[in-house]
Amino acid sequence: MVILFLAIFPFCLFCVCVYSSNTFSLSTGNIIGSGIFISPKGVLEHSGSVGLALIVWVLGGCIAALGSLCYAELGVTIPKSGGDYSYVTEIFGGLVGFLLLWSAVLIMYPTTLAVIALTFSNYVLQPVFPDCVPPYMATRLLSTVCLLFLTWVNCSSVRLATRIQDVFTVGKLAALGLIIVVGLVQICKGNYEGLTPQVAFEFSRTPSVGQVALAFLQASFAFSGWNFLNYVTEEVVEPRQNLPRAIYISIPLVTFVYTLTNIAYFSAMSPEELLSSNAVAVTFGEKLLGMFSVIMPISVALSTFGGINGYLFTSSRLCFSGAREGHLPSLLAMIHFKNCTPIPALLCCCTATIVILCIGETHNLINYVSFINYLSYGVTIAGLLYYRWKKPKLYRPIKVNLLVPVTYLMFWALLLGFSLYSEPVVCGVGLVIMLTGVPVYFLGVYWKSKPKCICDFIGGCPLQSCKYMFVLIIAGSDFSPKYFGFDLRFTVYHCAL
Repeated sequence: MVILFLAIFPFCLFCVCVYSSNTFSLSTGNIIGSGIFISPKGVLEHSGSVGLALIVWVLGGCIAALGSLCYAELGVTIPKSGGDYSYVTEIFGGLVGFLLLWSAVLIMYPTTLAVIALTFSNYVLQPVFPDCVPPYMATRLLSTVCLLFLTWVNCSSVRLATRIQDVFTVGKLAALGLIIVVGLVQICKGNYEGLTPQVAFEFSRTPSVGQVALAFLQASFAFSGWNFLNYVTEEVVEPRQNLPRAIYISIPLVTFVYTLTNIAYFSAMSPEELLSSNAVAVTFGEKLLGMFSVIMPISVALSTFGGINGYLFTSSRLCFSGAREGHLPSLLAMIHFKNCTPIPALLCCCTATIVILCIGETHNLINYVSFINYLSYGVTIAGLLYYRWKKPKLYRPIKVNLLVPVTYLMFWALLLGFSLYSEPVVCGVGLVIMLTGVPVYFLGVYWKSKPKCICDFIGGCPLQSCKYMFVLIIAGSDFSPKYFGFDLRFTVYHCAL
């Protein structure tokens, strides 16, 4: 009982902290999603041993922390919502920014949302189909219903969306807390043979550098979301204080939780059992929780539900920022007059995700998304160094040591280089999709003398029937309504469509 209390108490404390801070809950809630319930299998498969897999998880958290510190400097130096896209556009110009926006809107965020939604439906349906994989159509239908519901929530109220994020962040930590507590009990009973150095570093096969790089890509999917506060910088109260504070708390906490969760998995399952499992947490629950094993898929479903909500909240702001800069149709820069929510951008994100749901499989998408993610991170952090050289006298409320971005970029270059060597098709397709944005940029953005019919279409004339809709466009004015901890600065823009 003492061991259980010592294990549960820190999580209760963390849940209280989460509930009291929107920035912390948004950061932690976006990181902890489906990844920790999917990626352990991929990390172990590519690393080849339990010991190296655990090292990959710890180093993955350290790399995410370095990247977060760089983004904190960018977030307060260029205080615009939109994250990578806004920073790269400001530093390198429209073309590079548009290419990041193009790959993110077209593939990166819809695919990530699709993976999380599929994980949600798989874990919800697992108890209904205990002896087989849930049917294809059932998982897609449930994923779509979940996406539509949360899109409606985000369209209806910022307050309700952030409240859901708070509640389900607590649920995520509770789910992982259950896994960790049960794993600690197993270790206290002496079931830790697989974690001893002699056994943990027994390689099923000797991994190449390229395979280790792919293991990092798998782990990076679980850590993705560490930069999402930068997508809503304009909506965060006192970002100069809250951005670094959220980073200092959330990244070490998530790394600690992920590492302990994997230790718990390995205390109950052999590497062979984990690699053969389609739902790692369900297999873990079936082995250790007996008649209470149904708790595990429910807990994972709650965790992924909150992850979908967080991704919708932040990815819609990227579409919004792109439209505000003129890189996407101006319709996406409109928000509801009363609810202050970017409804067109949310509907765009939801639609793109549903399309990906119909054509993709969960595990095949992770390396693909992670490669594009890391490519975007590296370009953005390289922009930080260039911006320091370009504007050395610019006031920076946060200024990280030069060693931080340099270390990150060295790791980034090695990771992407070896990943491209090991999976040339998967990574190459990501590069090709990003480069297809070049002609789109010159035709849709750079070409200013387009025919009026094309300009009208891009501007949103297909929605003429909504002629009484009033919208707001974020412009940093003095009008500052506050919604549950977020400071939203809007200027009224009456648009009779």
